[in-house]
Amino acid sequence: MHGPTIQARDVHGGVHLHTAPPPSALPPPRQLLAVPSSFVNRTQDLAALDALLTQAAENQSAQPLIVVTGPAGVGKTSLVSKWLRGLGSRFPGGHLYADLRGHTPDGPALPSEALGHFLRGLGATTVPVDRAEQTAMWRTYAAGRKVTLMLDNAFTAAQVRPMLPGDPSSLVVITSRRSLTGLVMDGGRFHQVQPLDSDDSIALLAHAIGRDRISAQRSSANEIVTLCAGLPLAVALASARLAARPAQPLQTLARALADDSRRLTALDIEGETTVSHALNASYDVLSDPAKTLYRTLGLLPLRVFDTHRAAAVCARPLPWAQQYLDELRDANLLEEAGPTTVRFHDLVRVHARARADSDDPPASRQEALRRMCDWHLHTATAAQQRITPVQYTLDRTYAYPPDLPLPFDDDTSALRWLDERREDLMAVLRCAADNSWHDTAWQLVDAMWPLFLRLRHYDLWITAHTIGLRSAEHIAQPSAQRQMLNSGAIGLVAAGQPAEAARWYARSLQAARDAGDARDEGQALHGLGTCYQQTGDLAQAAGFLLQAIDIWQRCHYPRGIALSRIVLGEIALAQHQPHQAEAQFEQAHQALVRANDPHDATRALAFLGSAQALQGRYRQGRATMEAALSAFTASGATHWQARTLEMLADSAQAHGDTADASRFRAAAIACYAVTSPRDARRLNPTLEEGQEDPPP
Repeated sequence: MHGPTIQARDVHGGVHLHTAPPPSALPPPRQLLAVPSSFVNRTQDLAALDALLTQAAENQSAQPLIVVTGPAGVGKTSLVSKWLRGLGSRFPGGHLYADLRGHTPDGPALPSEALGHFLRGLGATTVPVDRAEQTAMWRTYAAGRKVTLMLDNAFTAAQVRPMLPGDPSSLVVITSRRSLTGLVMDGGRFHQVQPLDSDDSIALLAHAIGRDRISAQRSSANEIVTLCAGLPLAVALASARLAARPAQPLQTLARALADDSRRLTALDIEGETTVSHALNASYDVLSDPAKTLYRTLGLLPLRVFDTHRAAAVCARPLPWAQQYLDELRDANLLEEAGPTTVRFHDLVRVHARARADSDDPPASRQEALRRMCDWHLHTATAAQQRITPVQYTLDRTYAYPPDLPLPFDDDTSALRWLDERREDLMAVLRCAADNSWHDTAWQLVDAMWPLFLRLRHYDLWITAHTIGLRSAEHIAQPSAQRQMLNSGAIGLVAAGQPAEAARWYARSLQAARDAGDARDEGQALHGLGTCYQQTGDLAQAAGFLLQAIDIWQRCHYPRGIALSRIVLGEIALAQHQPHQAEAQFEQAHQALVRANDPHDATRALAFLGSAQALQGRYRQGRATMEAALSAFTASGATHWQARTLEMLADSAQAHGDTADASRFRAAAIACYAVTSPRDARRLNPTLEEGQEDPPP
């Protein structure tokens, strides 16, 4: 089964995917600073790519793999985007795109990062932690889709290999500044993009400023394109400056670009010196506020920007941010990344960061980063308070308390904000930890709890809590350490690592006892119970859970008691004691409704329906489980949709309703395929590892 046609764009965090119109209607996934490809004569390059694809297609059992190389700013991305858009009818499954950040200051993207984004974009709400499992899952999802996959800005062959789907029905195109000759062994076919010749450079310049202006000042125009060294990016930047100053003689720009001509005669293969001169020329004519914004954005470890982020880091109102983002976009220093977001080309980002380092004092640069961290902490905390209010219990610390309006206004949009910004939130987390803003770091992890709880990004869950725990230990704050240990251990259990989770819980238990914190002591005991439940030691599990209930009863924490009762009910079901299980689930459900915890109340409801059906009350139990399924579907809790569907399937099968049992089981397998492939294989043993069907 295959999902909808998809397109991938570098929108939030390097790689992003979403549903899209048919490929013929797709815009380019990335345009180099508005360089109009129709005005750049790439006929020979396009013909060469067509020839390579024809050669690759002759081997019908191999993955077509084309590697496009060339210096920075030469137009590799624009060329490949234009070519792929023309192949829509041959690859109707859509277009996937990932910016692998091969030459950015924060280093190349990890294969697991891109794989995680691809899988989530194709519908996998949960991604395995292990990279081998990610690769297997990715190849399953990509199989037979007839898609084009563009891996932009690759750094090494080793970086891209795990992302190759190995499917002869799809096409993979890689762009890189490096030769990547190691991909020969993977069947790679290579094409190098050369700089524009003088005529093409003049045509590109004329598109922006008009042929009449070129004709009247041809000598200066020739000098400008010569200094731009045939790089479309440099020509586009020069064009933007000239278009904004129609009365300025072209010779003025030519002199600006020729400054430091000794360096220009020693251009390296990347062409970055030429681009630097073009960028300096564009930067020099910005307004002072736009210059400030440009330098400040260059400091941030974020892939995209919007008005909220720009306003927050500059401590300005939203209209100010919009005005000067527009100025930077008009100057071709920012490019559109989505309907409301913009980004730097990687070379422009380097330039912006260099200008910040040279023009702004260290204290100013640190303030901008701290404001970025504070705004993300504030906004994520607001999302947490909306989505899981019962789990927001710890105070926040701000150096610069934000006062901007929130970018969401309900639970659904708050969870969507967390999910769409998850990679940027991880970048902010690392920034806070690296700058020793440890309060901010662990508090941000705590604020991301709804993202982990609802969407179960296990890889991010574990990584974030590892960083958060380290920060909490740096500041020797016991309550923060216990919070990170407990919530991180929950993720480890959910990811199928109960032994490691038990170590985290054991540390939390000792810390809680040392602090005399009964509520946290109960949480650690409850967690140890879930660890032993997962390993099958039900007697040991029940012992820890009963200890947790006893402690929570003495400190009056009914929600915790209810959570332990759910697990005790599960144990009773495993021991074929549905009557005892029903009593536990009933008490848990009532308590969680009173505690205003709808997610866990619905979990208890699903189990309650299963226990009712096991006692011969099938119709009642089915109605109870279906009510839980509706609630999980509405909240987007895919994993618990799968669990409930499996309970419905088991109950229908036991009742002799084989048709409904098959229907429920198939739906459960489809949900598990995107949240827990191991469970999908458990329900359908004929599936080989990594061979689960993608969701419909």
